[in-house]
Amino acid sequence: MKTNILNQHAEHTKWLSEMAFYKDEIKIMQKRIDEVSSKNTSKEVVIQIEHFQNQLLIQDANVSKLIHHINHDENAIQNNIKENPIASDHRKAEDHTEERQMVESFEKHFKELKTELNAF
Repeated sequence: MKTNILNQHAEHTKWLSEMAFYKDEIKIMQKRIDEVSSKNTSKEVVIQIEHFQNQLLIQDANVSKLIHHINHDENAIQNNIKENPIASDHRKAEDHTEERQMVESFEKHFKELKTELNAF
């Protein structure tokens, strides 16, 4: 499916903003975990804390991968426009369905983790 290249740029900008938000959320969630760990030393709590710390590390790595992937696509768009700036606002490109699915999947898993952490 083809889509407007400027729509892709707008979506990239939105996604990068969301990824910055998730980076901040990860820091906040880590602070919560640190607070809990300083007040609770039981084995069950320590196991849960380690689980959440590992999950946050994984999600942080996932955010970084998504940012890299989005930036790579955005650079390709910008290079395309630089090479041929005429009528770039009407140019079509293949829709980035895979990237959209990656972002949606990440958001779903992140929200589940956040809900699980808040319940803990």
